[in-house]
Amino acid sequence: MSEIPTTRWVTEMGMGVDVRGRDYTKAARRAVFDALRHSSLNLFDAAGVRRDEMHVAVMIGCGEPDQVDTAAVAQEVPYGIVTVHAEKGGLDVPPIDAEGTGAVTIANAAILVSFPTSI
Repeated sequence: MSEIPTTRWVTEMGMGVDVRGRDYTKAARRAVFDALRHSSLNLFDAAGVRRDEMHVAVMIGCGEPDQVDTAAVAQEVPYGIVTVHAEKGGLDVPPIDAEGTGAVTIANAAILVSFPTSI
């Protein structure tokens, strides 16, 4: 299957934290929610495009990208053709004791919204 050429129209960034559980998916979902709650895309009518035509690429940076459930993260995005990719980044704050108390997992998200170039 060939990839449709697209042009990026929007870039949003967000940060999410799991304060105690070292849950990379939870931190990633919160990062995506953070990015999305700061945006309102009013371009659909003006540009003559539909929400379902959006290509939404979600990039997650966290300490353990293989522990991110990308399908769960994709559920945070309400419209469009969504892809999620996790890579090394973010920050793991070490615990303050051997039981893991105070461990903090921070994930960053970049959300890239594109439309087919022909639009």
